[in-house]
Amino acid sequence: MSDWKARTKLVHGGTRRSQYNEVSEAIFLTQGFVYDTAEQAEARFLKTGEDEFIYARYGNPTVAMFEERIALLEGAEDAFATASGMAAVNGALMSLVKAGDHVVAAQALFGSCLYILEDILRRFGVEVTLVDGTDLEQWRAAVREDTAVVFFESMSNPTLEVIDVAAVSEIAHAVGAKVVIDNVFSTPVFSDAIAQGADIVIYSATKHIDGQGRALGGVILGSREIIRGVVEPYMKHTGGSMSPFNAWIMLKGLETIDLRVNAQAESALRIAQAFEGHEKLARMIYPGLESHAQNALIQRQLGGKGGTVVSFDIKGGQEATFRFLNALEVAVISNNLGDAKSIATHPATTTHQRLPDEQKAELGITPGLVRFSVGLEDVEDLIADLAQALDVA
Repeated sequence: MSDWKARTKLVHGGTRRSQYNEVSEAIFLTQGFVYDTAEQAEARFLKTGEDEFIYARYGNPTVAMFEERIALLEGAEDAFATASGMAAVNGALMSLVKAGDHVVAAQALFGSCLYILEDILRRFGVEVTLVDGTDLEQWRAAVREDTAVVFFESMSNPTLEVIDVAAVSEIAHAVGAKVVIDNVFSTPVFSDAIAQGADIVIYSATKHIDGQGRALGGVILGSREIIRGVVEPYMKHTGGSMSPFNAWIMLKGLETIDLRVNAQAESALRIAQAFEGHEKLARMIYPGLESHAQNALIQRQLGGKGGTVVSFDIKGGQEATFRFLNALEVAVISNNLGDAKSIATHPATTTHQRLPDEQKAELGITPGLVRFSVGLEDVEDLIADLAQALDVA
């Protein structure tokens, strides 16, 4: 399987067939598993074999199929599927650190990620330093001999800053720190983060992996030693594992993710080009544009692909922006992304609402900022919808 091309891995990778030889992967919707004898039960609890299971919180055949398939796509040795993207972030960070450790993280993060770093980890005695993730000198200054983990979004939410994975990994590894990356906006289709130096890669499977707004899920990917030796013990005992039904949904999503994400990225570039310099926009942010400050890095790190999200700042602040959002006819207002439907989000009042105003300003989350997740609609319809909504704004 490792020699297959990506699309082949996404259709066939990790498949386990029952005695019925079904075409579509089976949903093993069970909490537990039966043993032939008491001795077999004892043996399995002592050492679980490669295709043996004990309890759904520890592992499940359908979940294992998803884990193997996404690991094949990512180029990781192993994966642990979680109940949500935030369960993956929390599980990865909490399993790697202890009281007295030091963590360095980029300051441009999703609000819930900041909560884990600034509230939960500090509450348990972990020191956290936040830096401008795009400034390598700040990383060098912040990383210390006792730094255990560095954490960042490879492409930040919602301002689409891109962090140099290889360079930050080199800085972190020089002191023995683990590199943990939230890779949602870069997507598993465009990113090669593990090859570029990441030790752990996290996805909210709720986004592009499902891709159709159906279910929550997450996944933590890395070496077998880290996933099974460090992450799995924490996750299986704290209960953040993925349900078999959601794993089946994610398996179905993986079959088409390459086609969907490439189509969405092509449309996102068309939209960004169409509205760059628009008179009602203070700025247009899309990593695939040549005008993006880190376009050279994007060419090297993501193969020139700018992702599926466009962010733009509407002149006139929140009042004008709400008029724009309320005028949309094709796109919907929600707070998800990576969906087949185009979704417009106002981060300042929703996903990043809890941040103090000064922190929002520092991160570029202005009252006029819109995060626009490009769906699978015809791009001409999306451009027309955005244009008429800007007229209303």
